Amino acid sequence: NEVVMKGFLGRMLFKQEEVEKKVNVLSGGEKMRCMIARMQLQNANCLILDTPTNHLDLESIQAFNNNLVGFKGNILFSSHDHEFIGTVANRIIELTPNGTIDKLMSYDEYIHDDQIKEQKAKMYQV
Repeated sequence: NEVVMKGFLGRMLFKQEEVEKKVNVLSGGEKMRCMIARMQLQNANCLILDTPTNHLDLESIQAFNNNLVGFKGNILFSSHDHEFIGTVANRIIELTPNGTIDKLMSYDEYIHDDQIKEQKAKMYQV
């Protein structure tokens, strides 16, 4: 229903007058926020996201992160955004030229773990 849809758009920081805009006049960041709101309306149990914060401003990234933290399903994503990864990820899977490293831990734990640093050094040797 329209009220629910406007609520999701509001959580993605669309002001009341912006809700009526045509998609073809939205900026890249607004299109991304609109797509995220639409995705949340679909009640998915799995999200696959490719660098989802690339076209978002800081305020939108924070709103997006807050929405994903409460997501009950699985999220598979690639990102270069350290804060996004740190907020959302609780399992890190790194694909290397010589296999994968799969750890159930936060990103900060992952990048500071000495055993993982040694494992990565071996996995990236050619």
